[in-house]
Amino acid sequence: MIEIRNLTKVFDLAPARARRALDSAGDRESAVRAAGGVLAVDDVSFSVGRGELFAVMGLSGSGKSTVVRMINRLVEPTAGTVSYEGADVGSMARQELRELRNRRISMVFQHFALFPHRTVRENAAYGLKARGVPKRERLERADKALDQVGLAHRGDSYPDEFSGGMKQRVGLARALTTDPDVLIMDEPFSALDPLTRRAMQEQLLELQQDLGKTIIFVTHDLNEAMRIGDRIMVMKDGRPIQLATGPEIISQPATDYVRDFVSDVDRTRGLTASTVMQDPWVTATLDERPADVLARLEKRPGACAYVTDAEGRIAGITTAEILARAVDEHKPDLGTCVHDDYAAVSGDTPVVEFCHLTGGHAAPLAVVDGAKHLVGVLPRSRVMNAIASVPEEVGERG
Repeated sequence: MIEIRNLTKVFDLAPARARRALDSAGDRESAVRAAGGVLAVDDVSFSVGRGELFAVMGLSGSGKSTVVRMINRLVEPTAGTVSYEGADVGSMARQELRELRNRRISMVFQHFALFPHRTVRENAAYGLKARGVPKRERLERADKALDQVGLAHRGDSYPDEFSGGMKQRVGLARALTTDPDVLIMDEPFSALDPLTRRAMQEQLLELQQDLGKTIIFVTHDLNEAMRIGDRIMVMKDGRPIQLATGPEIISQPATDYVRDFVSDVDRTRGLTASTVMQDPWVTATLDERPADVLARLEKRPGACAYVTDAEGRIAGITTAEILARAVDEHKPDLGTCVHDDYAAVSGDTPVVEFCHLTGGHAAPLAVVDGAKHLVGVLPRSRVMNAIASVPEEVGERG
């Protein structure tokens, strides 16, 4: 939906002079600084899919807010392109740009910027008033948006009657009232206390599930980015240094800078089953002979094996002891050797939700896909090492 290519912003220099500094040989930042400018964003490229909640994370001065404000040209890029549904935002005429800002992309800022002399309903409806929408329609739409953020019965109140969290809900309702395709949220919850901030995060996730908006969310808090972002772009000194899902960033940090950040993250909530799992040492299918499975199992560290049906779904588990008894009794059917002393979770399940299940069964916790196919296992030691960020040892049992 949104394509960003080589986006660059230089402050304190005229555009032509800034571009000459950028085109000079050698270090771009040094060249811009020598010319008297500040290179705030340097050659940033990424894309945002329709319906994606895309998080941009970085500390103050990382360039994250400048990047997102160039998407609708609240900040004019020095170089690079922004494409919105195939249209070049940089070449839009004033009227097209106004249409983009008024109807397609709405922004929610850290500071609520509510009109104190207007009711909450009037604040929520203000964007439609600026469009010239008739009063009755805009107030009806404002009421609908207020209901979506849990303020259905407070439309006649005034902002000074509200807490910070409730004011931010009004700001979100104001953005939703215009029914934009894209929401850009620039550190919207950073001024809130921790409990209210978490409540607003939950509210946003619920709204996203119901409405499926495309959201670009800016934050300096990696825990927040991990909690809400489908993907996260981590920025430093005006450049992206990693773009990945939260679990991928935790399990595979691209640089020492990212590694330092994730050291403070709650890994039980950031890591998922699919990022922690390993391949099972031994699997078998129902059409195999017990003697063949036993011979394979005795050569591997694991004491049991998952047995799958012809479609790859788990039929149960078997153990060396059970298989040996079946061989002694000349049982040719592996189906008689299967029992259900196991548990399974989906690949997107956070560690915090399955940690208590590891080690409670004869077999390691299974990971299954949407069709219930076995895709991996989660030995307790592997899960504990992942939480503690301890490298895996060769020969761990699966």
